Amino acid sequence: MPLLPPAVSDPGSRLRFFISSEHTIKQLRETVMHLNNLMPILSDINIVPVNTAARLSQFIKLPWSLYQADPCWIPPLLFELRQRLNSKKNPFFEHADVAMWLALRDDKVVGRISAQIDHLYLKQYADDTGHFGMFEAENDEEVAVALFAVAEQWLEKRGMKRVCGPFNLSINQEAGLLVEGFDSPPSIMMGHGQPFMEHLLLSAGYKKVKDLIAYKYTEGLDKGSFKEIKTVAVKYAQRIKIRPFNRKESNREFEIMHDIFNDAWSNNWGYVPCTDAEFKEIASMLLLFSNDDLIQIAELDGQPVAFVVAIPNINEAARDLNGRLFPFGWLKLLWRLKVNFPKSARMILMGVKKLHADTGLRPLLGFKILEKVQKALFKSGIREIELSWVLEDNLGARSTVKIFGGVEYKRYRLYDKNLL
Repeated sequence: MPLLPPAVSDPGSRLRFFISSEHTIKQLRETVMHLNNLMPILSDINIVPVNTAARLSQFIKLPWSLYQADPCWIPPLLFELRQRLNSKKNPFFEHADVAMWLALRDDKVVGRISAQIDHLYLKQYADDTGHFGMFEAENDEEVAVALFAVAEQWLEKRGMKRVCGPFNLSINQEAGLLVEGFDSPPSIMMGHGQPFMEHLLLSAGYKKVKDLIAYKYTEGLDKGSFKEIKTVAVKYAQRIKIRPFNRKESNREFEIMHDIFNDAWSNNWGYVPCTDAEFKEIASMLLLFSNDDLIQIAELDGQPVAFVVAIPNINEAARDLNGRLFPFGWLKLLWRLKVNFPKSARMILMGVKKLHADTGLRPLLGFKILEKVQKALFKSGIREIELSWVLEDNLGARSTVKIFGGVEYKRYRLYDKNLL
């Protein structure tokens, strides 16, 4: 397929070209060599689509070669990654189009990227924005530029005018590039990264659009200052009930939590509604590792209005499994969770219905459910809890977390770029 005449002023600018099955940068160079002051670029890099099982395996396993010397990197569970990237297993694919590519140099995989068009997002915002994700690469601007060029071309060809990310694969899954907090391992379902990766995005023309903050606390809620909350608590003492998840009625409980989640998050930046299938998929997975006391639901006058889900930090227990649950990884993981419980956990889902977001009830409801979960975690031997993630401009949520004693310790960043 013929190349589009590219508009390139430096190696960090966007390179426009079509990709069919495999496309060499040597062909691209022939098209752009006539431009003044342009040095030959990317001469030995091939971009290939992930369209076979073998390519998908290479895509999934790339981080093993990139992070082998990083003591804070924890191999992700291969089973979970394969599920996430399987169009027949992940409900996200029911409303999204996804493409993935690898960057090869001398047949060695040196980078990867995905591009997504989420039709639920487009229905929500109608702003012709596509997304990128799963970005990993060696510290090489040329590799990054080539990968982003492919993803952008794919998105632009399908009518997108802007690209934002990284989302792996959506905002309701892993989101953001780690930019602060490289000195500690990531918590469960949170990403890791290398300091040079932000430079790679900037070199490809991306700019910051939003930060996501991860907090941790180790001292317990009783260390915070709750004078105002306690005043409100007296007023509502008889009207608020906090109860644990009822596993016998799990379908009904999922519906309650799903309703609260979509309502609570609907005004947040980048919000995309979580479908029934997606929420059940996430909740069912969390139930494998979480017990009923780590899921608390708040009721006001008998009506569910808030919930929180905590999960033991599986990364801590799975660190030496090298991502493998089979044949004996599952047994090791379950044994460790039962006998040698992790010392850390993550508050992974939380929501308070909008009706109470701007009232004194919000911090009170948050306090009540977090207090219950914290007691259950501490009883299990947990001593460090991560609360993540919180949007940098969600000042209400951030102030509430700080009241609880939360300290910012990791920061993830989202970027965007106009395609026109």
